[in-house]
Amino acid sequence: IIKAFNVESWGPDSAAVIDVTSLFLSPPVEISPTGRYRGTIDASRSFLASVAAYPENMKVTSDLTVNSPPATGAATQGRGLPPSATLQTTWSIVRLPVVPMMPRLFDSRVGYFTTRTTDFGRPVQKSEARTFITRYRLECSDQKVGNLCVPKKPIVYYVDPATPAWLVPWVVKAIESWQPAFEAAGFSKGIIAKIAPTKAEDPDWSVEDARYSVIDWLPSTTENAVGPHTHDPRSGEIISAHLQIYHNVMNLNRDWYWTQAGAIDPRVRKLPLPDSLAGRLMQYVVAHEIGHSLGFQHNMKASAMYPADSIRNRDFVHRMGHTPTLMDYSRFNYVAQPEDNIALEDLIPRIGPYDIWATKWGYMPIPGARTPDDERATLDAMAREQDTKPWLRFSTSDAGSSDPRNNTEAVGDDDAVKSTGYGLKNIKRLVPMLIPATTGVSTDDYADLEELFGRLVGQWATEMRHVAVIPGSRESQEKYISQPGVRFSPVSAAHQRDAVRFLNENAFQTPTFFLQPDILDRIQAEGAINRINGAQSGILATLLSDARLSRMIEMEALGTGGTGMYTAPAMLADVRQGVWGELSSGSVRIDAFRRALQQSYLDLFKNKVNPPPPPTGLPAGFVITPPSKDVRALARAELKALDAQVQSATSRAANAETRAHLQDVHNSIDNILNPKQ
Repeated sequence: IIKAFNVESWGPDSAAVIDVTSLFLSPPVEISPTGRYRGTIDASRSFLASVAAYPENMKVTSDLTVNSPPATGAATQGRGLPPSATLQTTWSIVRLPVVPMMPRLFDSRVGYFTTRTTDFGRPVQKSEARTFITRYRLECSDQKVGNLCVPKKPIVYYVDPATPAWLVPWVVKAIESWQPAFEAAGFSKGIIAKIAPTKAEDPDWSVEDARYSVIDWLPSTTENAVGPHTHDPRSGEIISAHLQIYHNVMNLNRDWYWTQAGAIDPRVRKLPLPDSLAGRLMQYVVAHEIGHSLGFQHNMKASAMYPADSIRNRDFVHRMGHTPTLMDYSRFNYVAQPEDNIALEDLIPRIGPYDIWATKWGYMPIPGARTPDDERATLDAMAREQDTKPWLRFSTSDAGSSDPRNNTEAVGDDDAVKSTGYGLKNIKRLVPMLIPATTGVSTDDYADLEELFGRLVGQWATEMRHVAVIPGSRESQEKYISQPGVRFSPVSAAHQRDAVRFLNENAFQTPTFFLQPDILDRIQAEGAINRINGAQSGILATLLSDARLSRMIEMEALGTGGTGMYTAPAMLADVRQGVWGELSSGSVRIDAFRRALQQSYLDLFKNKVNPPPPPTGLPAGFVITPPSKDVRALARAELKALDAQVQSATSRAANAETRAHLQDVHNSIDNILNPKQ
């Protein structure tokens, strides 16, 4: 129950007449902005702004002023919420179709968003969950174009009138780029683009009318875009979609493209990007969000379904793309090398073989099927194509963080060690390009240089984390009973060891190629050590996560780690050798960057041995799982082994900084193992 109302009167058709004003001036928390902005609504400063009715929906907009709670604690020192804020809040009430669409049952091998219900009327010996995919109602008319049917009602996306004029053609291309996928499903022009009509052309057309799906352009500094939709919870039918394209996503596009493809593409040697390239990047973003609004989830596994060497092959990439889907976070081909001569257009993702196949799976009519169950045999046969065509696979349910091929922001993570090695070469090529690219206008400051330098360090850390997830991991393929074999299998011990070796050599050794005085002296007076340490600490935390160590312990206990199993103690010892390698030198000299990394290592192990108390104010039911006792025991053993090395090395310290550092490390280990309080 959202709200209860008194009946004010009865209409001529015996319908109850109620006054709903209070619902939109003092909404309950379920539909109130106070769910996101803490506080209470001030009725004296709130009012209805507009009410609009359309054939299938109505929209109510209120200007609600929210008073924040009295400041306490840190907030009393000037760091709290503002005292109040006026939030324009809109609710849309949409009428569901009179006749529900026949739903299509979800299959976890194909990545659709879903709606779920529990059916107590099924002829089975339990209550059965029925999960349906979300999709538009796309039905064939009697007309045909060749072998393709003309839809009774195609999927139409309108381009928001607020869209910058120079980008309108790119938004249209993004919409129409999905047409080949719907042709595979049997429809001619199953999806089309339209320019929103002017008031003179259609005075009744409105972006708020639920009959229209719109690519909304939002004047915002947010660097993002999202593709939500409204669907019928009974059947999964998508009623309308309003994509939210934030204006400043163009800046994110620039930074992504420069840090990932800048070593290949001569067009970005001097910023800003040419409009033709910036428009193509917006086409990519909009097409991705359209995919969400059509019903598709992200498919983070896709980028690992091509061998690393294939995505350096010009002909392969032109034919297949560097990732099989637009729905992965596999942005631009950072694995490609200058000598590969990849076509510039092929550095950017496009509708891929997975997108075409998954659209067919979800949208194709299945003749003779009268119920969702009638469709299952046909859909299962399609899903089994994944056995022989790995580029059609979707992320595995229940895999959690265990699958090293399910990365975000990855290219070629079938072998992340090899691909990150190629990516590292490109990052090193980009560092000397930073100043020429960002200093073209003499009257500008160095903001672009600082931003791109930070993003490049972030790209380096991101690619390294793709390697850090390999140890203690299990490759997977989503399978149903109709398919032979298991769903999970261990990554080879050799590959796990190779990953740790790569990180020791490339992530935990100081990336000196970033430490260029001509760059750093232009963007900061200090902070290089903290910047590099922040990146390295994140990589180290990923590699030594409690979940990873626990998984390795379990794999050893069950004997599922494969031939020559790589155990948690072995990995911890290898990492210790990489992070603390100076301790074995005859003359021990540890520079400031490595000292910072080693202190981060100690902080990480401190939290494994002596977990901090959980933070206060967590939501009800939120649980933080402490490290297992096995992980804590291994951490203590590592610290003891490290302490022995530190004490032995202190007398061989080559300078005062190293000696002081080693003495402090010894004291820190003692405090961790033998806390005084």
